[in-house]
Amino acid sequence: MIKDPQQLAKKLGLIFKHPENFSLAMTHRSMSSNNNERLEFLGDAILGFVIAQQLYASFPNASEGVLSRLRASLVNQESLASLAREHNFGDYLILGSGELKSGGYRRDSILSDAVEAIIGALYNDQGIHACESWILQLFANKLATLNLNSEQKDPKTRLQELMQSNGVELPKYELVNMSGLAHAKKFKIDCMILNDKKCTGEGSSRKKAEQSAAEKMLLLLQRESK
Repeated sequence: MIKDPQQLAKKLGLIFKHPENFSLAMTHRSMSSNNNERLEFLGDAILGFVIAQQLYASFPNASEGVLSRLRASLVNQESLASLAREHNFGDYLILGSGELKSGGYRRDSILSDAVEAIIGALYNDQGIHACESWILQLFANKLATLNLNSEQKDPKTRLQELMQSNGVELPKYELVNMSGLAHAKKFKIDCMILNDKKCTGEGSSRKKAEQSAAEKMLLLLQRESK
């Protein structure tokens, strides 16, 4: 059963002047010709601008190439889908029966499009400043973990190097669950370190699920070190 999208808006801390804008952002083209594709187009451009502006300010000595790679690491489909999963977007997506049956609510492309569509809807409802504030809040943890030395390294590599630098046992990854049809598999992986810390990641492949779990572990370690 699809949950009311307005519940998600509330969870995200978003109060729309016109709530129908948010509902439209969660409506996939499989459900209606009145869907989120145009909002996704708008949100994609706004997201790229806000992240580029933040990176430009945060890394004043970085070259254009480095800034571009940093931006790409944040706004790619996998990154956006991981944010969507953190907030259980799949439970609120308004999908046609075919997409529901084929597991569209788990698909990276649909989840990432919904993130961008919400940004587009927020812009239409409240303007650029509201968009900037929410985007920076949504990406706060990802932005906090960026640095120029690791901008080309994936989360698994960074976590492994962190464990090696501290002289402790390397992370272990364990498959918890695999579900879905052959064309829409969903993997759940546990990342374990120091015998007592565990984070779970999900993805459309084992590799993506491991990367997601490693990224969550890096964020956990960062919070604990503060």
